[in-house]
Amino acid sequence: MSQDQLKQAVARAALEYIRPRLESDVIVGIGTGSTANYFIDELAQVKQFFDGAVASSEASADRLKSHGIPVYDLNSIDRLSVYVDGADESNGRLQLIKGGGAALTREKIVAAVAEEFVCIADESKWVDVLGAFALPVEVIPMARSHVGRALVALGADPIYRQGVTTDNGNIIIDCHGLHIHDPEKLESDINQIVGVVTNGLFARRPADVLLLGTTSGVEEKRVSSI
Repeated sequence: MSQDQLKQAVARAALEYIRPRLESDVIVGIGTGSTANYFIDELAQVKQFFDGAVASSEASADRLKSHGIPVYDLNSIDRLSVYVDGADESNGRLQLIKGGGAALTREKIVAAVAEEFVCIADESKWVDVLGAFALPVEVIPMARSHVGRALVALGADPIYRQGVTTDNGNIIIDCHGLHIHDPEKLESDINQIVGVVTNGLFARRPADVLLLGTTSGVEEKRVSSI
């Protein structure tokens, strides 16, 4: 199976996973990226069974609206039962690197609010140690040089992602050359740098379940079962 076919398979599996909780008052949190896009397309087939969605990016909001799915501001809702999103990497503790699409801050906010975080990914994203995928950091523009120096001190090779502005009006610095053996500590250390909005480590709030698309089928992974 191609990578796109694996992404489509996990998108379908995610829909089946959340289908039992879809009711008229349910709002679904939606992530950003190619795998999340496949999920949005699947979700559109059952849009009559739930209230609407909260999107983690303007791009996802536009895709949801194109399918006729209502999109809500997170501040206007009382409860978000489930959040479905992809990942750039996942380790065995379901700690993630996210932010390849520069939506990490909003993704992290929606994940923090959701009662359950369902991650969907193809098997190329499954790793023993996080860091082969460059770790994105969202930064206030005037702090770019300061943050870059601080990231070097933490062992990273920071590269400014030119031409990219987040939905929040900020920039992205990608941290290369990391082998992240303590994701929670690094997540905290980077977030303590003045000028950092947040970084793409989802370690303090990892996924609750990972639906992993493999050539032999979709595997459901939880920390307790690994």
